[in-house]
Amino acid sequence: MKRAVVVGSGIAGLTTALRLGQDGWGVTVLERASARRSGGYMLNLLGMGFTAAERLGLLPALSERAFDLFDSVMVREDGQVKLMMPATFAQGALGPRTMTVFRSDLESALFAAASEYAEFRFGTTVSAVEQDADRVRVALSDGTSHEADLLIGADGVQSATRTAVFGADYRVDMPYMVAAFPIGAVSDVPEQSAATFIGPGRTAGVVNLGPERSSAFFTYGCADPALELARGPVDALRGSFGDLAAGVPDAIRHLEKDPSIVYFDRVSKVVAPAWSKGRVVLVGDAAWCVTLFAGHGASLALAGADQLGAGLLKHGDDVAAALAEWEAGLRPEVTKRQAHARRGAAYYVPPSRFHVRMYELMTRTMMLPGIRGLAQRGIKRQTS
Repeated sequence: MKRAVVVGSGIAGLTTALRLGQDGWGVTVLERASARRSGGYMLNLLGMGFTAAERLGLLPALSERAFDLFDSVMVREDGQVKLMMPATFAQGALGPRTMTVFRSDLESALFAAASEYAEFRFGTTVSAVEQDADRVRVALSDGTSHEADLLIGADGVQSATRTAVFGADYRVDMPYMVAAFPIGAVSDVPEQSAATFIGPGRTAGVVNLGPERSSAFFTYGCADPALELARGPVDALRGSFGDLAAGVPDAIRHLEKDPSIVYFDRVSKVVAPAWSKGRVVLVGDAAWCVTLFAGHGASLALAGADQLGAGLLKHGDDVAAALAEWEAGLRPEVTKRQAHARRGAAYYVPPSRFHVRMYELMTRTMMLPGIRGLAQRGIKRQTS
């Protein structure tokens, strides 16, 4: 039996463990944290990500927790409505092969499926890696060691595997912060809708899908992300968004009760010249983080891991050929998404009021009869 060690139990790591387990590999998953991370914002599975979820057998479990598409309302600082994009617009643009779920629900579905094949070791890290043409040897923080055919670094944007094995970080920090977290009841956003404020240098979004099924998202420009991290999410968000209405006060109050629910970090991307070295390969954000501004992070994690498994299955013992073909096939899509991230940053963190007005005009134009269908087809091409 071929054996793999996967570092990281996020979406990419769990998908890799599931795919390789389905193909008959023995898999050990190492996770630095002492327990699973269940928080996170909602995400869309579409395009190659939806296809991968379908092939891996995840759709039945995810369908039970998926959201219907909802109305999206752009608001002013005081919560007054500027314009509305109905759910039917998104339905027409995204088509039937898409699904919106919380990250926690995707993680739960993946963990349940991968647990049938993989051994999980929490609170464990890699302390040393050695490899030759045939095997990779991994020393662990608990004093044990493993030999495997493949070591897979799925340990995120700050990947220790990437730094240790590839000799460089390849992470590019950007002057933006992001916060995302689930929330409880929302008082001033209609149910089954999202209220979004976009202003110069910042965006706040609150989605109300009912009690315990709602969430908040914030991103803003920041000259010193390290200082924001030191302030902590509650003080940072209150300072940058405390003047807003439309669900924002409810979201911040919810976060005050339990700051541990939030994902709060600087925005970074990873631009690595190669995703593998010998018998060590990077997947997901560890290899190609495209940033939240590009979207598609979860879809790329699913598709990248699934395609990695397909390449290894195709090439058998020729690991080098499998990894080379896998990277050559996937890298164009990653490059395209990273290019979209540059445009996305200008949308989520507009540099001026002029840019805000231009985006509003563009959105209004997309809703016009005759333009609407063209806009939907354009979005479908970009997301497929």
